[in-house]
Amino acid sequence: MLQRVLDRIQALLVLLAERPVSLYAAAMLRIGYGLLYLVFLLREFPHRDEMWGPGSPWTPELARLMYEQSGWASALMLSDSRAYFEVCYAVAVVTCALFVLGWRTRAVSVLFAVVVVSFHARAIYMADGGDNLMVLMAVYLAFTACGRRWSLDARKIRLKAAVGRTADSREDGLRHQLDDSRAILTTVLHNCSMFVIAAQVCFLYGCAGLYKVQGHKWADGTALHYVLNIDLFRPWPELSQVIDGHHVLLTVVGYMTVLVQVAFPFVLFSRLKYPVLIILLGMHVNIAVLMGLPLFSGAMIVADAVFLPDRFYRAVGRLWRRTVRRAGVTGAEAHPETTSAAVPLQPGPAGDAHPSGRSPSPHGPR
Repeated sequence: MLQRVLDRIQALLVLLAERPVSLYAAAMLRIGYGLLYLVFLLREFPHRDEMWGPGSPWTPELARLMYEQSGWASALMLSDSRAYFEVCYAVAVVTCALFVLGWRTRAVSVLFAVVVVSFHARAIYMADGGDNLMVLMAVYLAFTACGRRWSLDARKIRLKAAVGRTADSREDGLRHQLDDSRAILTTVLHNCSMFVIAAQVCFLYGCAGLYKVQGHKWADGTALHYVLNIDLFRPWPELSQVIDGHHVLLTVVGYMTVLVQVAFPFVLFSRLKYPVLIILLGMHVNIAVLMGLPLFSGAMIVADAVFLPDRFYRAVGRLWRRTVRRAGVTGAEAHPETTSAAVPLQPGPAGDAHPSGRSPSPHGPR
């Protein structure tokens, strides 16, 4: 019995330190959250001063008083100058864009976490739930190797490998040991962070389902009726009224929502997780449309991507490449005149290429 426990502990340690897991899922989280926050900042650009700037009703003095009690901090509070705020806003937009692209991801991920925490702490009472999850995920991603796939960093490494730029084999042993130690530390931090992200999502769904179980409106199946009639969360009143007329459907969807959320942590290691993830995707899309909470729904949809294996993302990548190649071939067949631009330059009578940059047409000038 003791030997079996020791073997499992050893297997767990090997799993944590041997290789990074879910690299494609980490890249999806990086792209998803970076893009979400970039769109969020750009959407609120006309209202940036009222939300986070010196002109906000939640004045810097009130924010500092709250920070003394809550422990929050924000880089936006280092100065009350409007020019400083505008610079911070521009830096935030650029940081989100670079995070999506995966440029210098190790450093940019830390800067992205600082940006998200700073803007959230500056307007903490304007959060809708998605902001809270975004803060947690931004901090977790700073410890992951989220730039090893689908990033400019990964492309740079591939190009170096293609031209044969490898490390010098004459390096001393100490340098190799330091590199190995750094690789192991990076792997351990990445794997632990990915496990924490998965646990966070499970905890979120489990708590949401258990809280719903305790509610009388969810127990009698009328909760969604009241949700659809909250004026603050009804961007499309006519659509909400049409859906509210289907009482049986709302009752079934309400019970299914509670069941799926409570069962979510228990189906992760079986094939049932795939239909559950599809149901959750539909649920979040409905929340985004019917309740007007796109940031919250987007944050949850991106978080669910952590449970998809790398083989799924590789299969999607192969399917995408095949689709692009077929589309390229179809386009070339539909427009054969465009293929002449891909033909290498042909030498003229004097051995020079045509001065226009294209091979001479056999039909003369057009």
